[in-house]
Amino acid sequence: MRENRFEIVYTIYKILLNYYGHQNWWPAETRYEVVVGAILTQNTSWKNVEKAINNLKNENLLKEEKILNVDEDKLKELIKPAGFYNLKVKRLKNVTKFIVNNYGNTEEMAKTDKDILTLRAELLSINGVGKETADSILLYALDRESFVVDAYTKRMFSRLGIINEKAKYDEIKEIFEKSLPKDLEIYKEYHALIVEHCKKFCRKKPLCDDCPIIVFCKTSLNK
Repeated sequence: MRENRFEIVYTIYKILLNYYGHQNWWPAETRYEVVVGAILTQNTSWKNVEKAINNLKNENLLKEEKILNVDEDKLKELIKPAGFYNLKVKRLKNVTKFIVNNYGNTEEMAKTDKDILTLRAELLSINGVGKETADSILLYALDRESFVVDAYTKRMFSRLGIINEKAKYDEIKEIFEKSLPKDLEIYKEYHALIVEHCKKFCRKKPLCDDCPIIVFCKTSLNK
């Protein structure tokens, strides 16, 4: 195959989009809800996060000032379905306090003219916000072209031979950002498509039969 890995990354995006259709991520009603989801989804499934977010919605707490002012014990109880609730309460308060103190709210933060690198550095300075969480907030809450790398991305693209299994986060991120047009919707869709594909085919124990990108796979036994 003569295509280089940058061309293959974009080709795979187009194949997955054609196969699965638009995923329309991130499922949220407000920018701040995305921020909350990005914290709560650390080390847990989205299904569990949805339960926690619904609890917050039922209490009308999905607003920055309300999260800052709510009693920690009550907040722990509400986000319990997402797991690690003692830790996540602190992280949720930390990121919310940063947003309120520096921007007023997430809507205003999204309007800032600061560049991506500055915003990313700010987010990474917050205790409890790592690279994946920061990029999720940048991409889905603040509408900035910052590609999100997660465990699915590493699994899938190491099997495809695009990345080294031990590649670092920023190395992988750079490959995607060099491979793709600087297009917000493509960044959002691709991350969602990777998640969908890994749930359907590229599981821990892969289901290679009928995989739409099997031709690119370096590790499949079914080629």
